[in-house]
Amino acid sequence: MRLDEFIDEFERDEAAQRRRLAAEKSYAITDHLEDVERQVQEAVQDDTLVGSTAPEIFVGRSGYPNVSTGLLSPVEPDAAAEGFATSSDWYDSGLGIEDVLQRRTGLLNSAQSLSVDSVQQRGSAYDVWDGFVGVQREVAIADHPVDVEVGLDGTPEIDVGFDDVRTPTGPRASATGADLTENPHVPRSVEKTLSDDDWAAEGAMTYLYRRGFDVYDINTILSAGALGQASERSLVPTRWSITAVDDTVGQYLRGSLQTADTIDKPELWYNEYMGNRYWVLLAPGRWEFELVEMKAPESVWNPRPGSGYYLASAYEGYEGRTGYVEETAGAYYAARLAALEHLQERGRQAKCLVLREITDDYWAPVGVWQVREGVRNAFEGEPGVGQSFRETLDAITDQLPSGLGPLRRKSELVAGLQSQLTDF
Repeated sequence: MRLDEFIDEFERDEAAQRRRLAAEKSYAITDHLEDVERQVQEAVQDDTLVGSTAPEIFVGRSGYPNVSTGLLSPVEPDAAAEGFATSSDWYDSGLGIEDVLQRRTGLLNSAQSLSVDSVQQRGSAYDVWDGFVGVQREVAIADHPVDVEVGLDGTPEIDVGFDDVRTPTGPRASATGADLTENPHVPRSVEKTLSDDDWAAEGAMTYLYRRGFDVYDINTILSAGALGQASERSLVPTRWSITAVDDTVGQYLRGSLQTADTIDKPELWYNEYMGNRYWVLLAPGRWEFELVEMKAPESVWNPRPGSGYYLASAYEGYEGRTGYVEETAGAYYAARLAALEHLQERGRQAKCLVLREITDDYWAPVGVWQVREGVRNAFEGEPGVGQSFRETLDAITDQLPSGLGPLRRKSELVAGLQSQLTDF
C-alpha cells in the first residue's frame, strides 16, 4: 500500500485531540466498587470464601523479600473466571479501560505475607507443594481456573491498586489458609519443566513459549516460583515476572533472527487502543529497536501544565541490551516482544522504531499488556510502504504530537538513520 493511502486511513481527529480528560473519564467505576463491596459481603461466609474459582495469582513487591502473595478469585458467584485473567483475549474482545477496571476490582486478593523463599527449603532441592503457597502454585500451573476454598481473617478491604506494568488489583483480605476443591490439570510441558530440577528459568521459559504458551501463562508460572533450578526457585513479584518473561522471550527471538535476511523496503504500521496510538516503523538493516513514548501535557502521565509533550525513550543495537530500561520500563520489553514476534513470523530482521503517543484518553493505568497487544495488532492488515526511512517518517510528521524536531533530539534511530539514507 502506498504511504499516502495508508496515512489517509488514520488522519488525526482534531476534535478528539482537544477533548479534556475530565469530560471523557467515566466515573461508573465508583458505582461498581459499591457493587463489589456488597458481593464480597455475600460471598464471605463465616470468614470463608466458599466455592470460589481462582484464575490467577498475585505476588507483591513491597517489603521484598517478605511479600504479600495471594489468590485472585471473582467475588461474583456466577462469574466466568477465565475472563478475569489477563490475556490477549481482552484485546480481541475490545475491552476498554473501564471494562478492565471492573474485571480486576471484581477479584478478591486473598493473601498471606511470606518470604519469597517459602516455596523451597534452603539447602535442598525439595519444592514445597503444601499449605497456602502450595495451593497458589497449583493454581498458577493449571491450564484452567481452579476451584478453591479460602479461609479469611477479618473483613476484606475495598481498595484499588494501580501500576504501569501489572494489571490493577481490587479488594484484599488476609488469608488464614486455602484448600483445593478439585484436582487441577497440569499441561505436560509444564510438568516437564517442573520435573527437571536443573533446568534454568530462562531455558524453561523459552521452552514453554516454543510449545505455544503465551507470555501471560509463563509469567504466572514464574511468579509462583515454579520455574528454574529446584534449589533456586522462589516467588517472583508479579511486576517483575511480567518484564522478566517479555525480556527473556524477546532475547530468544532476537537471537533466532540474527542471521536472517532483512526486509526489502521501509514499512509503516499503525494501531490505536485505549487512548494509546502506535506507529511502528520497520526499515531494512540489522536488528535495532527503540521505543519512544510521547506523553500528553496536563495528563496523569505528564501533569506539568504548559510543559508540552514529554518524551521518553530507550534503545538497543544489534547485540541487545545489558542493563534494565528505566525510562520506559516494562512498556519497552512488551513492545519489543511484539515487534520480534512479527519479524520471526516473517523470518526477517529489521530496524524497528515504535512511537507511542499516550493521550488524555488513557486515564488510568491497566498494565503493559495493552502495549503488547497494541503493537501485536498493529501488524494486522497491510503496511504503508516507503522508498526510504526519511520518506516514511515524513509521512507521519503531521500526525506526531511533538513534531519531528523533538523526536530527532530524543531518538537514536531517527537521528542516526537520517544521516544514513543511502542505506535505503
